[in-house]
Amino acid sequence: MRSFRAVALAALALMSLSATGCTSTDTRTPAAAAPVTAGPKVVASTTWAGALAKAAGARDITVIAPPSVQHPPDYDPRPSDLTAVAGATHVLYAEFDGFAAKLKEAAGGDGKLVTVALENTPARIRSEVTRLAAMFGTQAAAGTWLTSFDAEYAKLSGGVQAARPSPAPTAVTHAFLGYWADFAGLKVTGSYGPQPVSAGQLSALTATEPGLVLANAHLPSGNPEISGATRVDLVNYPEEDLDLLGVFRANAASLTTALRG
Repeated sequence: MRSFRAVALAALALMSLSATGCTSTDTRTPAAAAPVTAGPKVVASTTWAGALAKAAGARDITVIAPPSVQHPPDYDPRPSDLTAVAGATHVLYAEFDGFAAKLKEAAGGDGKLVTVALENTPARIRSEVTRLAAMFGTQAAAGTWLTSFDAEYAKLSGGVQAARPSPAPTAVTHAFLGYWADFAGLKVTGSYGPQPVSAGQLSALTATEPGLVLANAHLPSGNPEISGATRVDLVNYPEEDLDLLGVFRANAASLTTALRG
């Protein structure tokens, strides 16, 4: 049997709870969850356009032309390939993409179409990544990527140029690849393409006695074979991972091998 003192203390405790309005149930209103902002939903014509979107900070990216296609602008998309366009916030393509008209038709002209300039030079990459990030609202992510790109480009370019023999060989280059000669610090003595090389052009290019031919790996039949020159197949389109720096690493390795060989 409880003592009078114990009963009195229990009563006082109940009176205290009643006076302060305390109960065993927490009736506080939970704090509102912070709103989640959805990122851009991007459809890109090729891995090159997709890589720019990724560099700019986009994470939800669908690519139309598979990376296995040797010359992506020539891809002929199926209707099923274009279904993703309807749900995109941005549709990226290059003017020279052969299926650009199909992308425009699938987008329905609702303002989501974005033309991108595809050129693997630091200036153009910086310009396009900055422009896309402003559209996506991902400026912070783009700034971080550009900082890493600048550092990696300088490292890779410096490594290639350090591999040049003395005297350095000259080069002839495909019209879409001239900036890779700048990357390697090579003097260009002639260029060709995008049209097929004529016999007269081949003779003129051969007369410059180049040490290297910077060939377009995406157009294997459009590059000349020049006696005495080493052919270096270079790429512009990233792989499935949409890593634009992967293009620079691959081409740096190819150029370094040719220069040391």
